[in-house]
Amino acid sequence: QVQLVESGGGLVQPGGSLRLSCAASGSIEIINDMGWYRQALGKQRELVARITKNGSTTYAYSVKGRFTISRDNAKNTVYLQMNSLKPEDTAVYSCNAAIKPTDRSFVIYYWGKGTLVTVSS
Repeated sequence: QVQLVESGGGLVQPGGSLRLSCAASGSIEIINDMGWYRQALGKQRELVARITKNGSTTYAYSVKGRFTISRDNAKNTVYLQMNSLKPEDTAVYSCNAAIKPTDRSFVIYYWGKGTLVTVSS
């Protein structure tokens, strides 16, 4: 079984920073793209940032210059450093990863359960 577990969410004041982590574990052969998505109350889930195995990154326009995605391939972990947080960043942040399990011949997109980020004074 493959699992993604997020950590690092919480309450932060506007202008503050948080760092999210997402660790993949289980019977993993290869991890390709990894990414962060978020869903605010009453809104659709949206892409925040993605990173390829080789480190190429993509960001949503709303977070460019404020958020940084990175990964540690040795630890099967992806990070999201969030700076200059705004109230509109409040959402449940979920990790997504394209993983080929050891007992499968194809890639599966796995999701974590999510972590709540609240930006409020």
